[in-house]
Amino acid sequence: MSEFGSGDPLRVMPDGTVKQLSLLSGVQVWTVPSRADRPVVRSGAPARKLAPGDEDHECPFCPGRIAETPPEKARRIRTDQGWRTLRGILPGQWHDSQWCFRRIPNLFEIVGYDYWARNYAFRAPNALTQRCNRYCADSAGRLHVEQILRTKQAATGEEITDCAALDDAALARRAIGLFAGGHDVIVARRHFVDGATDSSQLAGSGTLSVAEHAQYMDVTIEALHDLYEQNRHVRYVAVFQNWLRAAGASFDHVHKQLVSIDERPVSVQQELARLRANPNAYNDLALNVAVQHDLVIAENAHAIAFAGFGHRYPTIEIYSKSAICEPWAQTEAERADMSALVHACHAGTGTEVASNEEWHHRSPDMDMAMPWRINLKWRISTLAGFEGDTKIYVNTLDPWHLRDRLVASLTGLRDAGRLGAGIAIGDQCPARYNSLRYNPQLRC
Repeated sequence: MSEFGSGDPLRVMPDGTVKQLSLLSGVQVWTVPSRADRPVVRSGAPARKLAPGDEDHECPFCPGRIAETPPEKARRIRTDQGWRTLRGILPGQWHDSQWCFRRIPNLFEIVGYDYWARNYAFRAPNALTQRCNRYCADSAGRLHVEQILRTKQAATGEEITDCAALDDAALARRAIGLFAGGHDVIVARRHFVDGATDSSQLAGSGTLSVAEHAQYMDVTIEALHDLYEQNRHVRYVAVFQNWLRAAGASFDHVHKQLVSIDERPVSVQQELARLRANPNAYNDLALNVAVQHDLVIAENAHAIAFAGFGHRYPTIEIYSKSAICEPWAQTEAERADMSALVHACHAGTGTEVASNEEWHHRSPDMDMAMPWRINLKWRISTLAGFEGDTKIYVNTLDPWHLRDRLVASLTGLRDAGRLGAGIAIGDQCPARYNSLRYNPQLRC
């Protein structure tokens, strides 16, 4: 590390303080020597020995507790012929196939079906209405829906309706939000790693195989596209993963969430304004700065990961290099390479570190090219009064130390055969300027 000019977004002061500025968001971050290198792993509840059956019944997302979650929208299974997506599953078919990932509605939506119905006169597409009717007409499906509605009403303080007194059509009208809502959850099968003996041995994104993680990403991308297609009033779908309670997770079970909203987030509006002034902003203000300051962590043919700067928490930024902005429109190889780097960064982080995975993409109504990218944030500190007062955030791990930790971890994982093929690490990365091909001017 060296001291940079005063106009640089990364500066190292003579005492070792690192000052960072995000050129995209304007966020200021300091890493001060007295607070640097704090532990990245927080102590949690003492581990307990697992009893037989615990691996499938630890939380409502586990395979043994399917009845506690709303009717699934889809499941991804592995067969001798490859991976398949199954839809329209009824309760009597829950255990006919061993799923690897399920797409289910969030029982307690941030933005629920009623929001869209009341504010936009939204009505569920015919296919989803028919799915709801079929489910409620099935005897086991009806009982499941009644149970889920009672659970939701009790938890939210609503007056509990006697759903058993409703006919199938009336029940379906009441339950349509469970089938056509805009807040979905993508749940992985395992709560603990295979062969776990105690509760500390959690299964996370990084403990999935490379192939499993690629399917996890694909199921999420499929859901993202579906949510845009089913409701024309959706302006943006937020995609994120909270890992561990310190990062906002209700359960320590790996899952992603997708939330449809009717306006662009403020951060997206700000970035669009920067793009209109400089269509090459993501190269000029993010990737090229990372290349200049030797922050690249890993790279493959279609994606690149680097230690981010100007973030409230230590953040790994993973960018798709594809010229195609929409994840669902990219090639299988492009999506697989993006998945491989995200998987590697999770594996390098470890399951003991609380984290948020945040997706950023161009929604269908945006008029500027914008690369698909994913931020992996390590939630290893708590914001306090200083940050709220000054809007200068104290980050306990500077970008170079973050890079060094990941490079060392990924090198060991690659030697152990746990990473995807074709991943270069650290100094082996090409790390070329303007690698992000989203900008049409770079494709001339």
